[in-house]
Amino acid sequence: MIVVTGATGNVGQPLVRALAAAGERVTAVSRRVPANEVPTGVRQHQGDLAEPRSLAPALDGAEALFLLTSGDFVAAGGDLGRALETARAAGVRRVVLLSSQGVGTGDHSPELEDAVTRSGLDWTLLRPGGFHSNTLQWADGVRTRRVVTAPFGDVALPVVDPADIAEVAAVALRDAAHTGKVYELTGPAPVSPRQQAAAIADALGEPVRFVEQSRDEARAAMARFMPEPIVERTLDILGTPSAGLLRVSPDVERLLDRPARPFTEWAARNAPAFT
Repeated sequence: MIVVTGATGNVGQPLVRALAAAGERVTAVSRRVPANEVPTGVRQHQGDLAEPRSLAPALDGAEALFLLTSGDFVAAGGDLGRALETARAAGVRRVVLLSSQGVGTGDHSPELEDAVTRSGLDWTLLRPGGFHSNTLQWADGVRTRRVVTAPFGDVALPVVDPADIAEVAAVALRDAAHTGKVYELTGPAPVSPRQQAAAIADALGEPVRFVEQSRDEARAAMARFMPEPIVERTLDILGTPSAGLLRVSPDVERLLDRPARPFTEWAARNAPAFT
């Protein structure tokens, strides 16, 4: 059995579907797991990484665990080591962590990865860049005013489709050959916020105006839904990315035997979210 934490998120949902479609027994874990968001036959469990004891029933009989930590967990100083101890005690043998590209470049803390690599479990680390789905924060502005408002309009990063991350995670969870490997997951090419807005416009078949925010304006907007330290780090990455964050990785194509999906494909698939 494979346990997936963060099972209702942009990566967790397609990962659960991919594993179930492959015939795996899956337990979907989230702080909130509505019945209509998991495939038939998938076991559901309400649990929280911040409360490792809540995970124990879900881990009974599991062989592999997908770990996805929330921004709230990180900002609150959550102890991933306790959750890993619970997993090891339950007999879990392999863990796949959704980390971030910024760990490899030194832009983010390696604390979560260190907890995994010291856990005594077989491990695989996934380091994605920014998600295509981060642009869903623009959905209300696009729906109501056909406007995208964002900072650093012409700074391009190789953002990645969450569906690609999920497919890579499914491969790593099902095959022990990926033990001890670190994979950097990006899209096929850098894309800027202005270009993303244009792709959404193309998907809708209607003009979408791009309005560039100042850093201060972006900080105020992001602080409404993100912890302050994460806001500042995110703005640094978006505005002045390091060379490592600009690099396009071949890992998605290498693991999935196909190119990574471009943002234009994600926009076309998710156009209803902007209408």
